[in-house]
Amino acid sequence: MLTVNTPAPQFTTQNQDGQTIRLADFLGKKQVVLYFYPRDDTPGCTIQANQFTDQTSDFAQQDAVILGVSKDSCESHLYFIDKFGLRFDLLSDPEGVLCEQYGVWQEKEKNGTKKMGIVRSTFIINKSGVLVDVEYGVNPEGHAQKVLDKIESLG
Repeated sequence: MLTVNTPAPQFTTQNQDGQTIRLADFLGKKQVVLYFYPRDDTPGCTIQANQFTDQTSDFAQQDAVILGVSKDSCESHLYFIDKFGLRFDLLSDPEGVLCEQYGVWQEKEKNGTKKMGIVRSTFIINKSGVLVDVEYGVNPEGHAQKVLDKIESLG
């Protein structure tokens, strides 16, 4: 798992529109809130995405961009965005490369059955590309506000 004050793993992947997005695109310009979630259009993931959308302008005032990541396809992301009016990019990681790089692909247990899956996690990356906050196993309810509070406190 990743730790604070280490370089964020670099990535290149596609957003919902099939456009190439690189972490390097934001270096020196924006802080990045990179959050990983299990699946588009599921209850917890929808709560989290809607709450980030509700505060998109607050994040923008802090020079922060929000990027959501799951293993869903670009098409699935586009449907999710359209259905709920989400106002930030969702990155597609179908092969799980980003999930592995960021240590979010882990064994999970539900109803006594163990299987691999994305552990809901959030990373705040500063303009220099350094991890300033790392949180694994987050609760979706109220999480966007907690992340915003952390960014504001980091100043």
